[in-house]
Amino acid sequence: MSFTHLDDRGQARMVDVTAKQPTIRSATASGLVRCAPAVVQALRDNAVPKGDVLAVARIAGIAAAKRTPELLPLAHVIGVHGAAVDLEVTDDGVVVTATVRTADRTGVEMEALTAVSVAGLAVIDMVKGLDKSVSLADVRLERKTGGKSGDWVRTQ
Repeated sequence: MSFTHLDDRGQARMVDVTAKQPTIRSATASGLVRCAPAVVQALRDNAVPKGDVLAVARIAGIAAAKRTPELLPLAHVIGVHGAAVDLEVTDDGVVVTATVRTADRTGVEMEALTAVSVAGLAVIDMVKGLDKSVSLADVRLERKTGGKSGDWVRTQ
């Protein structure tokens, strides 16, 4: 078995994508910030003491997508040409969805996952004073397009 991120000596390396042609790629990820009913109500009433939770989380997620290579040592520095972070308050908490797009040599799956993770953490930071038990769960890739492996959509 061959591992793409290991060299001939078994040491970690960044995959060389120099020879690949840039193509249009996108990835969508999601996650859930689980909140107590009282926090959900405060979010719906726009009554969280720290301010506009969803706006802060949206900006945090977009900024995180652009900084992914600083956080993940083997991620490539790529152009993030589009990043959208959507947040929806539900009875269980806040559903976070991020879609990231590029026209580059490698995909944006990690950027979308990072955007969801950091947006979720921003929600937690904003509401933790109301409920210490708030948590981030189910961060996962939902779909991706483009690249050598083609399109993929989660079926479960």
